[in-house]
Amino acid sequence: MQHFLLSAAARTLSLKAVFRMTEERAYSTFCELRWPETDGEAICPRCGCTEAYHISTRRKFKCVACHHQFSVTSGTIFASRKMSFGDLLAAIVIFVNGAKGIAALQLSRDLDCQYKTAFVLTHKLREAMAREQMDRQLNGSVEIDGAYFGGYVKPENVKADRKDRRLTANRSGKRQCVVIMRERGGKSLPFIVRNEGDAVPYVRDRVGTLATIHADEGTGWDALHAGWDTHRINHSVQFMDKGVCTNQAESFFSRLRRMEVGTHHHIAGPYLYAYASEASWREDNRRVDNGSQAAMVGGAAMASRQSRVWAGYWQRA
Repeated sequence: MQHFLLSAAARTLSLKAVFRMTEERAYSTFCELRWPETDGEAICPRCGCTEAYHISTRRKFKCVACHHQFSVTSGTIFASRKMSFGDLLAAIVIFVNGAKGIAALQLSRDLDCQYKTAFVLTHKLREAMAREQMDRQLNGSVEIDGAYFGGYVKPENVKADRKDRRLTANRSGKRQCVVIMRERGGKSLPFIVRNEGDAVPYVRDRVGTLATIHADEGTGWDALHAGWDTHRINHSVQFMDKGVCTNQAESFFSRLRRMEVGTHHHIAGPYLYAYASEASWREDNRRVDNGSQAAMVGGAAMASRQSRVWAGYWQRA
């Protein structure tokens, strides 16, 4: 049987179709993403009135009730945009089509824009994707595992001068642990902590008490036995034992590692959570066709409020 990702059902939207769109059609698409409940008819963001005048010369609306003027991107992460709607739509499609993520440098070349523009745009999309996970609760069979990223220390040229980088004293202090909690057949949640065991409080907040937890033999997970039905697997002996494994968590780390090494080459510490959230979203929606993925990301972006992280970013001291 043919794998879903290799089938025609996985390909429902192409860049060719996006670039063939007129700017007016792309604009209508964003209206439909912003106001899906009214099929693209404007709703005032200030008072919620569904009646508004359309100022076609400026692509703006004026509310009949409170007279507030607004556009389709007002109050969203695309507020004060300078890119055309066609380019924004193409950026979303290119972004979701990258199975291991998309480099900002590549996106800047595809759209013929500055690297800084592409970098900020992709991070705004990641921020919108992460909002989906804000209040998520996990139940059923939940796999938990951690992996360390960053903090690379280059070894000395001469072998005699090299230090044991496994010792804490010889590390850079920048290493962080990404912990993933993933339902079998369900959703996942990533967290960034200093050490693997530091994620236990997050588990208490986000995993139901009736869930069954699968973890490896790391000592940081010993505290889980006090609150959940916890099963452990010794990876130095075997990967699975009678259904006990963390294979789904390892699948997430496989994708995140390939994103780091093969696509982005380096992930700065402050941005690690954004990339982990993106990898989590891609894993959760890996069996969704790319047209639906683009609609999900576009809808999440239009439903998100203006970014506080990615605002005034080039004016920082």
